[in-house]
Amino acid sequence: MNRSDHLKQGEKGAWLSIIAYLILASSKLYIASIGNSDGLRADGLNNLTDIVTSVAVLIGLKIARKPPDDIHRYGHYRAETIASLFAAFIMMFIGLQVIIEAGQKLINSSYTQPDMLTAWTAIFAAVIMLFVYRFNLRLSKKIESGSLYAAAMDNKADALVSIGVFIGIIGAQFGLFWLDPLTAGVVGIIICKTAWDIFKDSTITLTDGFDDEKLTEIKETIDKDPSVLRVDDIKGRIHGNQELLDITIHVDPNLTVAEGHEITDRIEEYLYDKHRISHALIHIEPFEEK
Repeated sequence: MNRSDHLKQGEKGAWLSIIAYLILASSKLYIASIGNSDGLRADGLNNLTDIVTSVAVLIGLKIARKPPDDIHRYGHYRAETIASLFAAFIMMFIGLQVIIEAGQKLINSSYTQPDMLTAWTAIFAAVIMLFVYRFNLRLSKKIESGSLYAAAMDNKADALVSIGVFIGIIGAQFGLFWLDPLTAGVVGIIICKTAWDIFKDSTITLTDGFDDEKLTEIKETIDKDPSVLRVDDIKGRIHGNQELLDITIHVDPNLTVAEGHEITDRIEEYLYDKHRISHALIHIEPFEEK
């Protein structure tokens, strides 16, 4: 299965998340309004932000499938990252709104006892999201999609949030009325934290950041090749879900061009087998003692 087929498979997970979030968000917001639960309302708004994120993943996957053209010689893989960055801003706005509203209710002690229907809605939603999480997790590993794996982790977090909302509503049934708006505030913080993580990862990718520890591991892998006398330089950047490397190695100056080519082929195999990196530009220099 080629890269385009992998991306097409990944769209199934994005669509499943979108459909699940649409149903759960609308159900939670409606039941929260008739059942007087701040926590469930916040959970419903959380799912609305998840719809935005899932749509961003879907749009990114679709655009990323486009072949390279005269302007985008490396393809369109970064479209997904740009869409995720846009989604982060929307999530942060909604998260801050939830926190402010919950904070006002806690300060003013304007509590209401939520109906038990809101609790059953929350726990049902948790079960649904755990199912979606398992599906997307398996699919992300199968097609090696970092964005779908991130979406699966978000699905899992949403299930845990719904369980927390359920606990908050149950607590309110025993006279702890402040627990429901407090849960709403915690959900708002989780939304903002998720938005910040997406923003941070997206900006690192768009500014050509790369994990320094992974570069060290890759350098150690290349150093093990007996024909590599020194790894002089190694740089990495992220292009969508692909990791691109620029590597300079020093070898015996008496090697033929064909022998040098064999070394680069061997290193490319190392990189793919151990680090799943399929794009590496390897420059060969004649070895000289420093």
